[in-house]
Amino acid sequence: MTNLGILHPGQMGISVAASAKNSGCAVYWVGAGRSSQSHARAEQHGLLDAGTLAELCRISEIIVSVCPPHAAEEVAGEVMAQGFQGIYVDANAIAPQRAHSIAKQVTRGGTTFVDGGIIGGPAWKPGTTWLYLAGPDAQQVAACFAAGPLGTQVIGSEIGKASALKMCYAAYTKGTTALLAAVFGAAEQLGVLEELMAEWGRNGATDRAENERKVREVTAKAWRFTGEMEEIAATFAAAGMPPGFHQAAADIYQRLVGFKDAPATPALEPVLDALRAPAESAAHAVRR
Repeated sequence: MTNLGILHPGQMGISVAASAKNSGCAVYWVGAGRSSQSHARAEQHGLLDAGTLAELCRISEIIVSVCPPHAAEEVAGEVMAQGFQGIYVDANAIAPQRAHSIAKQVTRGGTTFVDGGIIGGPAWKPGTTWLYLAGPDAQQVAACFAAGPLGTQVIGSEIGKASALKMCYAAYTKGTTALLAAVFGAAEQLGVLEELMAEWGRNGATDRAENERKVREVTAKAWRFTGEMEEIAATFAAAGMPPGFHQAAADIYQRLVGFKDAPATPALEPVLDALRAPAESAAHAVRR
């Protein structure tokens, strides 16, 4: 039985932890300072509370980091400060160059680093979510999830490849949703939203309903996607591609962060209000 630590079991992290437990691992987390929702998730899926990060690092052979991208380096630093000597898996949505930077930080003290990238939503159904892994010890990490439902695929020993794949995939899926939100915002401001919706519905209501659904439902995760778009922009810049599109996408998602922890999916009108609010604030400042 492998002792695996998870930092931190949010909606995605708890599904990763559940797959590891389903595959025979003893899965630990640190409950101190976490929300009641996190405690409820951990209890529901049988995670073991190590009590402190120091204890988690002492007993874990593998630690998996699943956190918002802006916190990836800080979380790695906290683990390294405890003298962890096992395998550290960064499974966050970060640019390849940040993966390399964290790898240097981690391996400086003798810890092994594995680069990871998760594609898909929380892994509760087989064949829907994949953890891509890269690094010399990636196969050992993949074995911890052999029973699923989270799928794994090792794509080589080169650090940064898993992160690069995640960035390119999300650049399209989440980037185009940000573009769609901007289209809604512009059409509403220009007074042609009704006509645009009618055009989308000309050959049936599918496109109209689907586009509205995407813009309304993305609000729940927009607070996480701002940082991810910034990571994608950095990835594109390093690859010689223009970063501006995803820098703008980060701005779109930043306008929607107020919907974090909303009890229900908002109607379209509050989403449009949030999209235009910064523009109205800027215009007000100019008038003053």
